[in-house]
Amino acid sequence: MKLILKIIKIFPPEASHKIALFLLKVLHKLKILNFLFPIDKKNNFEYLNLSFKNRLGTAAGLDKNGDYIDSLGALGFGFLEVGTVTPLPQKGNPKPRVFRLFDEQAVINRLGFNNKGVDYLVKNLKKRKYNGVVGVNIGANKTSEAQQRTNDYLICFDKVAEYSDYITINISSPNTPGLRNLHEDKHIKNLIDSLEQRVIELNFIKPIFIKISPDEPYEVIKSTAEYIKNSSLTGLIISNTTTNREMLKNSKYKDFQGGLSGSPLMERSTSLLKKINEEFPELPIIGVGGVMNKLDFDNKLASGASLVQIYTGFIINGPQIVSDILN
Repeated sequence: MKLILKIIKIFPPEASHKIALFLLKVLHKLKILNFLFPIDKKNNFEYLNLSFKNRLGTAAGLDKNGDYIDSLGALGFGFLEVGTVTPLPQKGNPKPRVFRLFDEQAVINRLGFNNKGVDYLVKNLKKRKYNGVVGVNIGANKTSEAQQRTNDYLICFDKVAEYSDYITINISSPNTPGLRNLHEDKHIKNLIDSLEQRVIELNFIKPIFIKISPDEPYEVIKSTAEYIKNSSLTGLIISNTTTNREMLKNSKYKDFQGGLSGSPLMERSTSLLKKINEEFPELPIIGVGGVMNKLDFDNKLASGASLVQIYTGFIINGPQIVSDILN
């Protein structure tokens, strides 16, 4: 299996990603996935009125369109988050747009919410066989501006509400121009107010998270947490990728545009998580950013996360990381 993973990594990043997930799907259909990656399944727990198999999940971006829910679920994840999905399909930014920094244990991406649209995702959600928790991460189309951007979230919310176990509002991708402006006080208040109104209209009682950027000033994140605390929304996902390059050792990567994830993000993301947890101890937090091994996973939990997600750790280290963390 290690040899196969090495061969896959020879291909360009996006092709490598698709090949790896396709192979997982094949192995799942052949019913040998659990044999190759056995998991101790005695970690079930109840949280936010949901039954989790364990505290480790996938971050948005790993399976944007919900094509691999059953095979990823079979690896032993406690929950999955699919997306980010937008109302209309979009190609994303021009290629090349993903760069694997193996020497830094990191990835830089400027994908730009490439996805097949919310209707395609809903079809996959309807036919999934995986019986674990599945969250949906929703975003706005690149061409949407001002109020239409808020409307994009509501369109996606309406369509995935029935078929998701929780919903994440992604306001923090650095690869959609102007999206991070939603962190600003007047914008985040309008977005939360609009979501609350939709929650009432749909009688929606499942968890709702907002995924935030690690690059915003602390007072901005604190203000967002305060709004969530006083609303019917649930909590925060801390955090998305960073545009900061100070943590990189190799200067050749510093001019690469896009969001940096993986090991260099760990300290920055976890420090923010810890500060918010100390100030808002009752606020549910999902920790993500830089989890490359069990030590990082434990660190997120110790810093205040109730659940932890991985993405780059899975890309760099392969599916074995799931059993390495959980066993």
